[in-house]
Amino acid sequence: MSYDIIALDVDGTLTNSEKRITERTLKALVEAEKQGKKIILASGRHQFGLKGIAEQLELSKYGGYIMAFNGGKIFDAKTGDLISATYYPRNYIKPIIDEISQSNITAITYEGDTIITNDKVNEYTDIEAKILGMKSKKVDNFTDYITFDINKILLVGDPALLDGYKQRLIEKYKGYVDVFKSCPFFLEVMPFGINKGACLSKLLTQIGYSRDQLIACGDSYNDMTMIGYAGLGVCMENGEPDVKKIANVIADTNDNDGIAKIVEKYMLKSKENIA
Repeated sequence: MSYDIIALDVDGTLTNSEKRITERTLKALVEAEKQGKKIILASGRHQFGLKGIAEQLELSKYGGYIMAFNGGKIFDAKTGDLISATYYPRNYIKPIIDEISQSNITAITYEGDTIITNDKVNEYTDIEAKILGMKSKKVDNFTDYITFDINKILLVGDPALLDGYKQRLIEKYKGYVDVFKSCPFFLEVMPFGINKGACLSKLLTQIGYSRDQLIACGDSYNDMTMIGYAGLGVCMENGEPDVKKIANVIADTNDNDGIAKIVEKYMLKSKENIA
């Protein structure tokens, strides 16, 4: 079966270990667009951190979509229009921050083009700013500072420490916020029901595609809902073991043109390697 639309996680999936799209992967995806296929960037990142990737893939030219914040904000890449936005419930900012107050976990959110952090610092604190290329601002009272709409809270710290808080937050706030890891040192706290699978379902309905036409590719826990939803769910070879269990296909690694090989096999009219 040939698929018509592909949703791509970015870190660990579309980009390699150097946070770059390989030449073969870029060629395959642009060729797919030329053949009428559509691309959705589906990432936990702020939209600012997806701008350069969208430009590389020429999404504005061929008509693609950007799902930032795991679907908390969805943009039409051709027009730049905001299709939908879901904001974090204000009444669950303070409880989450209070939960981590005795730990050395950095809490992160976003104000315009600036990353806002609490006053805790650990070896993972600056990773998000480096990935996104955004400036950061530390505030003394995170809860009091957030008087504007936000899309998520990102908790950053030691992976083992985050695992403990993950279970605690899931059990305590089930049905109010969604909590999942996007990588070992990032714990995402999202508005309830905002995940890549649910948001892809809404987007596809709006733009006239079915799940049977969709390939969804990812590597981590926040990709599980879209991998399970898609007609063809793909986990990277470098992905988490639990994610591999639910995938239809295991792709090669993100450092070995895994996405290119999926696109060449399942989307391009010509099955020839275009490298």
